[in-house]
Amino acid sequence: MLRVFTHGDELENERSLISCTIRLQNPFMAPTVKLVAVDDTASSLDLVAESLQQDGLTIFTSTDPHEGLDLVYREHPQIVLLDLMMPKMSGLEILDRIMAFDPSIDVILMTAHYTSETAVEAIQKGACDYLNKPISIGALRERVERLLADARQRRSMLDLDRELLETSRFEGMIGRSPLMWDLFARIRRVARHYRSALIIGPTGTGKDLAARALHNLSPASSGHFVTCNCSAVVETLFESELFGYVKGAFTGAVMDKMGLFEFAHGGTLFLDEIGDMPLSTQAKLLRVLQNQEVMRVGSVTARKVDVRVVAATNRNVKEMIALKQFREDLYYRLAMVELTTPSLAERKEDLPLLERFFLERFATQFQKEIRGLTRRAQIALSRHSWPGNVRELENVLGHAAMMTLSDMLDVEDLPLSVRHSESRNAASASPAALAPDSSSSFEDHERELLTDALAQAGGNQSEAARILRISRDRMRYKMAKYDLR
Repeated sequence: MLRVFTHGDELENERSLISCTIRLQNPFMAPTVKLVAVDDTASSLDLVAESLQQDGLTIFTSTDPHEGLDLVYREHPQIVLLDLMMPKMSGLEILDRIMAFDPSIDVILMTAHYTSETAVEAIQKGACDYLNKPISIGALRERVERLLADARQRRSMLDLDRELLETSRFEGMIGRSPLMWDLFARIRRVARHYRSALIIGPTGTGKDLAARALHNLSPASSGHFVTCNCSAVVETLFESELFGYVKGAFTGAVMDKMGLFEFAHGGTLFLDEIGDMPLSTQAKLLRVLQNQEVMRVGSVTARKVDVRVVAATNRNVKEMIALKQFREDLYYRLAMVELTTPSLAERKEDLPLLERFFLERFATQFQKEIRGLTRRAQIALSRHSWPGNVRELENVLGHAAMMTLSDMLDVEDLPLSVRHSESRNAASASPAALAPDSSSSFEDHERELLTDALAQAGGNQSEAARILRISRDRMRYKMAKYDLR
């Protein structure tokens, strides 16, 4: 069924914007593909709409180039048909803005004034095809059908990615690469039997998630999972923190205190960054692992504990042993089960899954509609070296999701460190520096962007929306949200 209606009260008696919507007959069919056609000749648009209408395709048309661009920003179509010669704005100008908005959109230019130079320029600017007027209906249908097939294939791949994301989750970890499958399999095999384990891997690779997975799949899963960050404990307090103390053991010990080992009784103690543990404490830890008993500071009585211990480090333990910075006997006691969490650079095939996972999470957290990443944003992320691994990716996408005004994250939404990663000194990169500034909310940032765009546009809402690459409707909604006049 073909339905024609006009958008906006101000256009009630005009033909500057006509939207033709072909609705699906079958509600169980796949979601529609969107096509926007922009031509200053209304009869050409009628011909396009009537020639291309079919189930699964929604067509929007406009005789005004500015309104047509607003349609692109609002509807985010997969295909755009553009007349080359129009008043107010040429097809090439609109093409430039569409490519700046999302270069994955397929654009076909139409003109009655064909020149090879213009055709080459259009293709170089990002157009996928160039048709002469009067348009051959057969040629138009053939080209659009080919693009529809590509768009539906991409959508099918996205649906498969969603299914793949669900099947690629394992105890809070996500991956389908061989390295991650091997890690998942090893965790499943050893979880029921281990008493101590060592997890090695770079910072930000999810060693804490692997440790929790071991706990969750072990017979001790009903007990506590207790974490001790060894790099955050003052050296003089290590012993009392792990083993506890009795009243009067030292100045300030006014009462007995249970240590982490006793608190984790019946469960699991996770010793993160164990490479930062002092050698004196390492010796006492080894005795606890051997005897399964602890002695509080200041006490002469040993207490039995039943604790599984998982240690983790991002350092090279064997080098530390050679430098006498880590006890060899403790290493062999822990490394009866040794797991390695791979860097993100070693499993780049997991990047799309991780991107989708974090975007869905941040969309919910920030209560924003975020449909995905533009193609060039995906390319920028794939080219980045990720020295901070998955934690850095989480920070980058959190920053982008917080700052964007669009429903598709683009390169401009990414931190400069990712946009210009090829010129960055990876050795000096700090994942913490990629986190968004918590001193100001993203609402403040949005208000500032809107105010600047309105000032730049001289108060013209439509032009401000084009500057921000969002639709007029979204612009008006944001203005109402922040009470901007």
